[in-house]
Amino acid sequence: MDREVQFIGQSGAFLDAVERASRAAPMRRPVLVIGERGTGKELIAERLHRLSTRWQEPLVTMNCAALPETLIEAELFGHEAGAFTGATRARVGRFEEADKGTLFLDELGTLSMGAQERLLRAVEYGEVSRIGANKPIRVDVRIVAATNEDLPKMAEQGRFRPDLLDRLSFEVITLPPLRVREGDVGVLADYFGRRMAAELHWDSWPGFAPHVAQAMEDYAWPGNVRELRNVVERAVYRWDDWNAPIGHVQFDPFESPWKPAASIRPADASAPTVLASVPARADFDAVEDLRSAVDAHEKAILEHHLGRNRYNQRQTAKALGLTYDQLRHCLRKHGLLERGAG
Repeated sequence: MDREVQFIGQSGAFLDAVERASRAAPMRRPVLVIGERGTGKELIAERLHRLSTRWQEPLVTMNCAALPETLIEAELFGHEAGAFTGATRARVGRFEEADKGTLFLDELGTLSMGAQERLLRAVEYGEVSRIGANKPIRVDVRIVAATNEDLPKMAEQGRFRPDLLDRLSFEVITLPPLRVREGDVGVLADYFGRRMAAELHWDSWPGFAPHVAQAMEDYAWPGNVRELRNVVERAVYRWDDWNAPIGHVQFDPFESPWKPAASIRPADASAPTVLASVPARADFDAVEDLRSAVDAHEKAILEHHLGRNRYNQRQTAKALGLTYDQLRHCLRKHGLLERGAG
């Protein structure tokens, strides 16, 4: 997620989280950041570091879920040469790299109980021991940890050390999901849309049609800001007429082109339907092969609307109430793919 997005938003829930991070930043104490995926946990960790007295020192990041359990402790605390098979030379761990600075531990809830015990000692005494070493090393590290897990519940279940949870939660900053950030969807969507339009060298930014803006406000955004950015940028780059507001958005990029789309179109769209141009009932007696008749009728509709929209496939898809991918599938089926301008 882009760094500048950290500061875009006007909802009370969002501003409260940013303010709490700003107030906690000068403290030397650990901070725990809670939030769903895509809410900006790493950005808050950066804010905590940049506004602290340690801002000129290293900010070291480690995703605890990205490494197998057997390597977590070596990654955190380092190891001496020969400490285990494959350890041909000594290696500095993340704690030593972050000395005098900040260590950001993402996906904290995935740490093993053994790693949690060693982390507890590092937090409590300011000392780490490389694997295979006899003497501990003093470190001065401010810890910021993040998770989307329910750590108190994990502690009750015996999957997370309560004493470690106590020491890491001097301040707990809970990032609100986008679905409860009232008014922020429109602000963020406009920002992402303008940026994408500039990237595509559009002369102006037309904004979103009212039905699209409302659809984005009503959507639950399970992927939060990261998902919103993808949806908006995809909608903009697929739109051909930058003089008209963006009138189509696709929430699920994996929807099959031959199935009904989960995309949004205006409720009062005047897209023609197949039933509107079905032959008169008297002509039905002449039909001997239903599949061929339907295919011929579908091909005629496609050819008509391609011509009507000057062979612009995106505009044709919009007129027929199809996604771009759905239209391309139909054109390919009827050998008309080369007839469109894309």
